[in-house]
Amino acid sequence: MRGLFLALKGRGPFRGLTEREFAWVLYDVGNSAFTMLSCSLVPIWFKALAVGEGPGQLSAGDATGVWALGVALVTVVVALLGPVCGALSDRRGSKAIFFRTSVFLGVGGCILNGFAPGWLLFLALFLLVKVSYSCSLTFYDSMLHDITTPARMDAVSAYGYAWGYLGSCLPFVVALVFYALGPDMVGVLSGQVSRVGGFAVTALWWLLVTLPLLRHYRQVHYIQPQPHPVATAFRQIGGTLKRIVQVDRKVFFFLLAFFLYIDGVGTIIDNCINIGTDLGLSTVGQVLVLLATQVVAWVFSLVFARLSQRHSTVRLLTVCIVGYLCVCLYALTLQNLVQFGLMAFGVGMFQGSIQSLSRSYFSKIIPPEHAGEYFGLYDIFCKGASFLGSGVIAAVKFAGGTINIAIGLLALFFLAGLILLRVADRIDQPAWQLEEL
Repeated sequence: MRGLFLALKGRGPFRGLTEREFAWVLYDVGNSAFTMLSCSLVPIWFKALAVGEGPGQLSAGDATGVWALGVALVTVVVALLGPVCGALSDRRGSKAIFFRTSVFLGVGGCILNGFAPGWLLFLALFLLVKVSYSCSLTFYDSMLHDITTPARMDAVSAYGYAWGYLGSCLPFVVALVFYALGPDMVGVLSGQVSRVGGFAVTALWWLLVTLPLLRHYRQVHYIQPQPHPVATAFRQIGGTLKRIVQVDRKVFFFLLAFFLYIDGVGTIIDNCINIGTDLGLSTVGQVLVLLATQVVAWVFSLVFARLSQRHSTVRLLTVCIVGYLCVCLYALTLQNLVQFGLMAFGVGMFQGSIQSLSRSYFSKIIPPEHAGEYFGLYDIFCKGASFLGSGVIAAVKFAGGTINIAIGLLALFFLAGLILLRVADRIDQPAWQLEEL
């Protein structure tokens, strides 16, 4: 990794990154390949297995609802696991172990996912991989304190998302090749070749690009190990929740705001292909639009990284939230692929920045030695919000409504989130605040 770092040091957007920051950014490049696959080809493969007339098969509408409920189930599991695992990882030497375990489970499960013969096993394996992936992000986000300084958090966090979007394109293009080759195969093997190849190349890329961080990460901020760690972790989480509600009002109101506005972000990411298929759009056209969206997200994440050096985090977050609110309202008019592409362009403009700025803002207002625990709680609000959004999609579809209405309703979450963010911004900084937001 050092050779790669030295080769890229001083070039383009990598100029000024330290070796630890560079290794941290690379994990976003690795895991984003799975994100891209899971929000594009995976729902297509699921519906190909699930929709049919035989026993145990589903209608197209019910398949969309089942998929949304499955994604919602993941968010509940991760929300329950996140704080406990995060609190345990705050102990000296533990974060790297938890991170490594979640990555290996995710990569291994991703490879196996391609071999699933039926939709139920396919969905179960995918949900297990999604849980491992989500847990790895809890540990990864909490590493931000260990690899950079508070003054650089906005920019480094944005670089992670930016290069994650661009880096995910390479394995995704290879997965598309397998997807395109599928119809040329014979019989039942046609779909399986596509799935096996797509999942395998994504898993290998995920692992390969993660190796530098696995090798070089060192936990800087930590608490000392204590007896009965699990019981202690539960007591610690309870105390932290009480402190956030009663004392750390800035953290409390930000988490409420984050819970609401990130709902729309996660829901749109998880259901972007379902939006197009429910509108009867070309599958190839949808995938090409999503691929182009990755490039748009890359460009605008770098733009917001540069803007973060001159503008406050809250101001930039406000721009992103308002942008997403407009996207949701525009979704009410969607009818064809061109309109779908325009909506995707709008999503790409703000998608990476709203996530990276939220991550860095939260890092600045929490105590660094408890970053794992706090990011476990952060993940509850993040994944809990996605649960509500997926629930909205499922409820509207089961009630016979359109996907346009379901996405349009998410505008209410963005509006409420914006109001609460402004409330949080007016509250004094916590005692451990080191840099101006």
